[in-house]
Amino acid sequence: MAISARNQLAATVKSIKTGATNDAIELTLKGGETLVATITCESTKNLGLVAGKEVVAIFKAPSVILSTDNDLIFSSRNQFKGTVEKVIDGAVNAEILVKTVGGMDLTAIITEASVKNLGLSKGTEVTALIKASHVILGVKRN
Repeated sequence: MAISARNQLAATVKSIKTGATNDAIELTLKGGETLVATITCESTKNLGLVAGKEVVAIFKAPSVILSTDNDLIFSSRNQFKGTVEKVIDGAVNAEILVKTVGGMDLTAIITEASVKNLGLSKGTEVTALIKASHVILGVKRN
């Protein structure tokens, strides 16, 4: 699959919590970490999602929020503690590569001002936050 989203994670559906219009899809990632995606009930049906089905979880780098205050509690369903592996500076934005505690690689795009305000550099401990509604799920065609 060739798409522009930087974060593409192989996962397996662990459980599905069905709602009136949206479902919460709990996924197990390759490293054992959990990721939740909120998608429409119709999408769950169209993708043929059931426990045990293999999927790809996709989210764009600007959807990844970084925090250096690991003592805060966040409302985001998906929270991954990790370490900054690399900062690639640009004129306006920077690309931040994060390795999570479970070994997952994430890419975030944040402003250069945020890099400075957070004091980000290689080795900085961060929490990466991804809203469940920002995660897109894909499956292989039959």
